[in-house]
Amino acid sequence: MTDFNTLIFDLDGTLIDSAPGIINCMRHTLTAMKFDIPSDFNRFLGPPLHNSFAEFFGMNENQVNEAVKIFRERYKEKGLFENVVYDGIPEMLRRLKNADKKLLIATSKPEVFAVKIMENHQLAEYFDIIGGADINGSRNEKNEIIEYVLKQTNITELSRVLMIGDRSHDIIGAKKCGLSSMGVLWGYGNREEFLQHGADIIVNTPQETADVIINPSAYCTLT
Repeated sequence: MTDFNTLIFDLDGTLIDSAPGIINCMRHTLTAMKFDIPSDFNRFLGPPLHNSFAEFFGMNENQVNEAVKIFRERYKEKGLFENVVYDGIPEMLRRLKNADKKLLIATSKPEVFAVKIMENHQLAEYFDIIGGADINGSRNEKNEIIEYVLKQTNITELSRVLMIGDRSHDIIGAKKCGLSSMGVLWGYGNREEFLQHGADIIVNTPQETADVIINPSAYCTLT
């Protein structure tokens, strides 16, 4: 297996369980806009907000923009703090950093929110760059955010870069950028989702993630 030296992490569902904040903000938004409240919010966890409102609720462009505005107004006041770090994440990051891996974040969440969340959990120090969506909507797709963080670090040896995430759009975004990808099973996705979209590696725990990356010669491709 490749000896990866640069690791790009998704945020929601990969480093933090942000479901409570996202679901509460989604309920608030749909109620304000008089849309029906779904019984299951799992499909909304991970994809960009614009995509979720358009795809799952059939909103037009103006409605999507209004929904995102309402969502983010509540999120910056309350939802931002309605999340927890997954068990084992701080230890995983510490091991990877001690192994001289460059750690980056590429999240569909607005960058300003992502930075605040990582600082709040005292994890920002592990990352060279915390990159996210542009608050004005000009950088939303996963591949655009990945390209954005790569450009900031001047990384050109893409064969040694690994994208790590919990949903199909992380895997798809990595492929569009010519990167290998790892799907993690402690988040909001599942093995079938990763296999369908061609994840190169699938892991069960943060500890296994660090084991595989630090000792690549001990592992074949894990799917």
